[in-house]
Amino acid sequence: MDLYTILGLKIRVISMGEITIRTATLSDLEVLLAFEQELIKAERPFDETIRKDPVSYYDLKGMILDNEVAVIVAEKNNTIVSCGTAVIERARSYINHKEYANFGFMYTLPVYRGLGINRMILESLRTWALSKGFKEMRLTVYSDNIPAIKAYEKAGFVSHIIEMRIPEA
Repeated sequence: MDLYTILGLKIRVISMGEITIRTATLSDLEVLLAFEQELIKAERPFDETIRKDPVSYYDLKGMILDNEVAVIVAEKNNTIVSCGTAVIERARSYINHKEYANFGFMYTLPVYRGLGINRMILESLRTWALSKGFKEMRLTVYSDNIPAIKAYEKAGFVSHIIEMRIPEA
């Protein structure tokens, strides 16, 4: 295992050959914006309620500049191949914790899927959340996105709640 400094913290990262896990910088913004569009494209089949283009899920520039948000990237040969974020969210008033770390923007280039890179990103986000004092960590995934669900289960996540909707008539 190697140590990397992520958001000013020493982070344990499982070595995977030439994969480097690091904090995103503004110089990564163009690639991250492209990843965001690929993520939206991949999620459209699961969600008919996503607006037509142009669509953006995140304020990536703001997230990169925010010290209370983790934006992590994985690189191979100086090329970003994967990313993920952790944002502090306020819990519902009846939950036994006031805040939690919400993981999102999980994207890996298709050619790099299945190699454990997503798990490395999740481990870095988990370490960041724990360093901030958060024991509760959550993410959302479409119920029909079976490959993503399996990847998250391998990383220790368990299904917790299902959100349901009545489609427009």
